[in-house]
Amino acid sequence: MQARVWPYLAPYLALVGLAELGGRLPSLEAPLLGARVLLPALLVLAAWRQGAYPELRGAHGAAGVQDVALGLAVAALWVAPYLLWPALPRGEPFDPDALGPSLRPVWLALRVSGFVLVSPLVEELFVRSFLHRAAEAWPAWRDFWRRSVGRPERVAFAVTLVWFTLSHVPWEWWVAAPTGALFNLWLYRRGRLASVWLAHATANGAIAALVLLGPWQLWAFL
Repeated sequence: MQARVWPYLAPYLALVGLAELGGRLPSLEAPLLGARVLLPALLVLAAWRQGAYPELRGAHGAAGVQDVALGLAVAALWVAPYLLWPALPRGEPFDPDALGPSLRPVWLALRVSGFVLVSPLVEELFVRSFLHRAAEAWPAWRDFWRRSVGRPERVAFAVTLVWFTLSHVPWEWWVAAPTGALFNLWLYRRGRLASVWLAHATANGAIAALVLLGPWQLWAFL
């Protein structure tokens, strides 16, 4: 049966759109961050309950030590240059006390849950499941579902690499590009979207841990 496009597009557009609004409307930062976590998650859940994402169903043994190890390596790739060269430019830091000290734990829990649990899943479903296969099938991109996930293809590799890089803020591009390439190659090696999802979530989780528990000022990464 033909796969629908909205389960891949709607959560991703919600995630990206709400993040853009949050940057433009700082007075609405709190409700927009909450929506940025909840709305994409609810859309993914609704699509899953309707039978979407066959590439994630029955993925036995998808979670592995190798996937976690790659995620930790990606976290090191992302953060280490900024620890070695603190003068490197970075964006505006996340304010953990934006809602006041009493709500700091709630505010941080909301941000971290979106960063670790929601964003990696939504991004991988769109970039390396939908966009990669749509680029392979172009111009008949709606037939993306006929392509198997994890099939190496040069044009699709380039398209997803450029998209993944540009979807991050400019000061992150130089670490986002090799990260996107590593995730693509890992998808080809493992042949399972769940492996890249786990690696991505591990990377974000490790970065979040460094931000929250480390002695460095890394709030721009959260």
